Amino acid sequence: MKNTFKIAFGGIVSGFALVLMLLTGIIWGGTFAFPCFAGMLLTVVVIEFSPKWAYCVYGAVSLLSLILAGDKEAVIYFIMFYGFYPILKSTVERLKSKAFQYILKYLIFNISIICAFLIGKFILMIPDEEFTIFGFYIPWAFLLLGNIYFIIYDKCVTVFITLYIHRIRNKIFKK
Repeated sequence: MKNTFKIAFGGIVSGFALVLMLLTGIIWGGTFAFPCFAGMLLTVVVIEFSPKWAYCVYGAVSLLSLILAGDKEAVIYFIMFYGFYPILKSTVERLKSKAFQYILKYLIFNISIICAFLIGKFILMIPDEEFTIFGFYIPWAFLLLGNIYFIIYDKCVTVFITLYIHRIRNKIFKK
């Protein structure tokens, strides 16, 4: 395919992902949901072109979200995990050992989320009250719940990829 088509397609995916990131500041509860969906869109670029092109789209969406999106916490989670994980997933799943794949995926998730938490806490100055329930400071409980959520998220990305390849792709790219 010509590079002009790749750039145009990447721009369209970037636009959709950016709209989702902009919605994080408008719709309550979008802090975690919309970055997930925006990241899933990047799998389309991986499938159609390559991870290299998807990382370019990821960079564009990250930069524009950092400038334009209202919910900076959502932007941090997109940059630190949701944006690059769907791209990296294809590389990790090429490894032969399933056990090593899962260990690596969980390692990536936990390191990314802990870094996002620390950036939010110390750079964005998110107050400790955001991480308390009934007076208990529970980031470790959030991390445990996040690991359970990660199982669901990883499966959803796989389902989205399958759905895209078998149902949506032929409608977009009619031969």
